[in-house]
Amino acid sequence: MNAIQHEERGPMGRPGDRRVVAGVSGSLGSLTALHRAAAEARLTGAELWAVLAWEPPGGDIPHRGGPCPAPLTAWRELAGERLLEALDAAFSSAGPGVPLQRLVVRGKPGQVLLEAADRPDDLLVVGAGARGRLRRALWPSVARHCVARACCPVLAVPPSPLHHALDAVHRRNTWKLPLNTRELAD
Repeated sequence: MNAIQHEERGPMGRPGDRRVVAGVSGSLGSLTALHRAAAEARLTGAELWAVLAWEPPGGDIPHRGGPCPAPLTAWRELAGERLLEALDAAFSSAGPGVPLQRLVVRGKPGQVLLEAADRPDDLLVVGAGARGRLRRALWPSVARHCVARACCPVLAVPPSPLHHALDAVHRRNTWKLPLNTRELAD
């Protein structure tokens, strides 16, 4: 995993500056968390750090013998593009309205976010996501990992009501259920 180099912060990254660190994956939950992080940064006068963690396809296991730099560079560039697309989807050309740092770091999301939000006065914002027993067994929660191990406050943002409505439409389409037009009139 690549360690986050805090010396690369630039003029806004002095040790006394407040930071709001947001985990970004491009999912609807992460975009909701990114909006909330921007709002928190505006309220506190903090800098917003949008952090996207990435891993090579198949994890790091195939690359332990000596990764080929060309695919790793391509995957890192794809991750950078995914972060830019997520920021564009969240804020369009207007931007978040606060100073913004974009970080693309190779590693597991929970570990990368904890390394980025490493000061007690930071605020780490993550999407809580919909959790059930099956999902928890198959996909570990980044939010739970961060809440259990962070040295700073963590804000786990629940999915928006729109996310639940989109999931319901997706289930209806998957199961090819008829649309009840009475629901649209209400």
